[in-house]
Amino acid sequence: MENKLCFVNHQSLNNWPMQISYISRQAILDKNHQTLGYELLFRDSPEKKFPEIDQDIASSKLIIQNYFQGDIQSVSLGKLAFINFTEKGLINKYPLMFNKDNIVIELVGHNSASERLLKIVKYYHDQGYQVALTEYDLDEKWDVLFPYLAMIKIDIAIINAQRIRPVLDRIKPFDIKLIAEKVETNYQLQSLAEIGFHYYQGFFYNEPEIIAGQTLAPIKSQMLHLISETFNKPINYDRIAEIIGQDVNLTVGLLKLVNNVTTDTRVEITSLKQAAAYLGEDQLKQFVTIIALSKLTTNKSSEVSKQSLITAKLMAKLANESVFIAVSDFAFITGLLSAIEVILSMPMDEIVKTMPLAKPIEDALVNHTGLLGKLLDLTTNYITGKGENIQPLADLYRLDANFIHKEFVNASNWCKSLGL
Repeated sequence: MENKLCFVNHQSLNNWPMQISYISRQAILDKNHQTLGYELLFRDSPEKKFPEIDQDIASSKLIIQNYFQGDIQSVSLGKLAFINFTEKGLINKYPLMFNKDNIVIELVGHNSASERLLKIVKYYHDQGYQVALTEYDLDEKWDVLFPYLAMIKIDIAIINAQRIRPVLDRIKPFDIKLIAEKVETNYQLQSLAEIGFHYYQGFFYNEPEIIAGQTLAPIKSQMLHLISETFNKPINYDRIAEIIGQDVNLTVGLLKLVNNVTTDTRVEITSLKQAAAYLGEDQLKQFVTIIALSKLTTNKSSEVSKQSLITAKLMAKLANESVFIAVSDFAFITGLLSAIEVILSMPMDEIVKTMPLAKPIEDALVNHTGLLGKLLDLTTNYITGKGENIQPLADLYRLDANFIHKEFVNASNWCKSLGL
């Protein structure tokens, strides 16, 4: 069973030493691929299985620690945070620790709509919180909760989506939004939208759809070259100016950025090379990262591109620690390109052939080998919650779990600040 976020009494935590959790999040999107929010998932160890301790206690120490160590709004990138609460946590009013505008209360561990649960759900509804019913089995016993629910989640891997049709008339008077879990393909999403689902979870975390024989459009090839040139050492400003000069939007964006960062002293820009050099390496890399990703990204992959930015930022921070410093020059671009096969719907080994990348970056992206590959695995496993491989690597390279968590929150804040 997945260890999801919930609460118990503070006093129950006193007997447990505080530990860092492994946090993952999964986007919940509408039919236009716009992000509604994220379900936040936590574990108390790098093991995939649920720990052999009381679920409330295990989950509570994780959420309380993360709540005080980092802003939930940062972790959820300013979107709604979907948080699981057991009945005990609801009775103890732990959702009240969060702003009602920032979270959705997910009901977990309930077998029936008891009179007590009805009172609890009504209480939070009256307080202005959105409540989502999970583990919904279509039974009429849940209908009593409908007036107080904002959403219902249905696991389509368990329940055939076609069976939801008779329920639609029962929920229609209450404007309840339906969320489909375990959505894996675009065909499923289209079918579910026709049935009446409003939001979808899992769609952006399926395996990349490989399109046989696909080649990169010129503009996408150009953007990949721009990214790789920007992260070369030393930077070839002539080459960067040449690539930017082939796109009017890139040119205008670069000049606007130079104008924004100038001080009271007026700077007369006479060439794109001068503009690029004026920004300096750090600002130029950020400019290129945002602009290039925006041109590569479709509605389908916008969520993945945000994840790539967070991966890049976190990898760059971790690379400054312990033995990873040996690959620090390659860390950011490796993280940035880590999900490029999903964004472009092409195999990674085909994509890297179009880019002048250093060998360690190629090996890390294609085969996950070398020191850079280990750093990539550690970072992506942490972010996605696949924690079974994290602890051995963290121990081997002497990385502190609290440091990883802190930098993950910082990376999320940075991505949020970009306003993508």
